[in-house]
Amino acid sequence: MKKTFLLQLPIYYLIVVVVMYFLQDLMLYPASKMSQAETEKQAEQNQLRLWPNEKNYQGFLSENVPSVPKGTILVFHGNAGTALDRIHYVRALEPLGYRVILLEYPGYGARSGKPSEQAFVEDLVAATKQASEEFGKPLFFLGTSLGAGVASATIGEGSVIIDGVALITPWDSLTNLAQSMYPFLPVKWLMRDQYESTTHLSQYKGPIAVAIAERDEIVPARFGHKLYDALPHPKRLWVFPGAAHNSWPAHPQEPWWNELMQFLHSNN
Repeated sequence: MKKTFLLQLPIYYLIVVVVMYFLQDLMLYPASKMSQAETEKQAEQNQLRLWPNEKNYQGFLSENVPSVPKGTILVFHGNAGTALDRIHYVRALEPLGYRVILLEYPGYGARSGKPSEQAFVEDLVAATKQASEEFGKPLFFLGTSLGAGVASATIGEGSVIIDGVALITPWDSLTNLAQSMYPFLPVKWLMRDQYESTTHLSQYKGPIAVAIAERDEIVPARFGHKLYDALPHPKRLWVFPGAAHNSWPAHPQEPWWNELMQFLHSNN
């Protein structure tokens, strides 16, 4: 029986590999869907409007934008939930004088489309150009977790110009992160979307802020440190002691928000 099992082991392994290949999008993009009506209702409750318009929205813009904004911040959220779950970014950054747009990904919320790195980048390049044309400079990116990878990939596409980027709980490469989680799999050969943030940011000349949760259980801190060490200057690092992936200091009253924006502005 043992000999039979050993002979069958490669077959079992192949089955695992095939299953993981076909499940990867579901694992990476647990997209939360909402109806258009529910999306509009929640936006109104949070004093947001669909941007640039209700019919073909790409994000949400606050109804309470400062009269003379210091700039515009495009927020790239993590892989769970929707952009409407990230109202705390508006609460934190709007009082500092910024226009904040919570970007939504294709296939999330009420948006059509299938999530993928290519689909995200194409869509968010267009959103960035729209924001630049509509609001002018300065224009900043802020991405968290998957959103940090998406923001980096959007910069790496090469056709958008922004004035600074903040990456919260980021990785250097999604393939490196996934390989650490599944050391028994040939991850680099299996993954369709690889979000190579180090490569995407290697030629970027603007200021880069990196914030790492010391006890991050989803994206271990070492991957954020690897990214930061590889980045060109100007750059600045924040490490939040004792924080986990979802318990870093996101509260609007945290002083680090002001430190973050002062750094991004001071290097322009």
